[in-house]
Amino acid sequence: MTLTRTILAVAAVGVAAMLACHGAGAAESESPPQLKWSFAGPFGLYDEAQLQRGFKVYREVCQNCHGLSLLAFYNLADPGGPGYSAAQATAIAGEYQVTDGPNDQGEMFQRPGRAADHFPPPFPNEQAARVRYNAVPPDFSVIAKARTYERGFPWFVIDMVSQYQEHGVDYIAAYVNGYEDAPSGFNLPDGSYYNKYFPGHSTAMPKPLVDGQVDYTDGTPAKGEQYAKDVSAFLMWVAEPHLEARKRIGFQVMIFLIVFAGLLYFTKKKVWAEVGGHA
Repeated sequence: MTLTRTILAVAAVGVAAMLACHGAGAAESESPPQLKWSFAGPFGLYDEAQLQRGFKVYREVCQNCHGLSLLAFYNLADPGGPGYSAAQATAIAGEYQVTDGPNDQGEMFQRPGRAADHFPPPFPNEQAARVRYNAVPPDFSVIAKARTYERGFPWFVIDMVSQYQEHGVDYIAAYVNGYEDAPSGFNLPDGSYYNKYFPGHSTAMPKPLVDGQVDYTDGTPAKGEQYAKDVSAFLMWVAEPHLEARKRIGFQVMIFLIVFAGLLYFTKKKVWAEVGGHA
């Protein structure tokens, strides 16, 4: 009985410490709101129109600082993606200049991009980025999976049950729209900007998106919040381009396992029924 009480006491202290840590983290930075995404859940799918809008926002705003080094141009025409044709992906590639070489003279040279090329980086090297921005802007290839936030107990248990995996895109969308004036008494370093969702609140990137910055041709409101959600969805696809195939295969596997379990059950009943009859 004493051992049981000791175990329960230790568990209670652990839970209390976990909740206290979560409360302290929440005081430091706000938790991003949980948004609705077309690709959320076991049956969610990407919205092609949203991915194309997000790609437009990336090209017109984000690509000046942030690369997509792991994404090839032909991926834009892959099933489950933005829905571009192979010809459209090739045409988009041709709008970029890609470093190639060396040539016969041993020199690197620039040429129009091809469908097989990856998106070229915005800077020739990291040092060039530091000279311009005093920092190296992160590559966007997997940022929707790499960036997240702590939800704490019991939310992480609920997320496991509900299969919620969109913490990254929630954070990106919130971060882009989280710029505010620093509160009185907050020591904001020179060249930094206050963001209520960024850990520590001090970020080196100025507010990237404002209303009317990108022209949408499909009637979608040209608002900063919409830009943020669309580009976040696009970055989710970049980070997990085979999400739809993974969910489809997972559903097929579950159906197979259910059918297989049923066959095993009825086979077992038949076999043991015959054995019992002989007995």
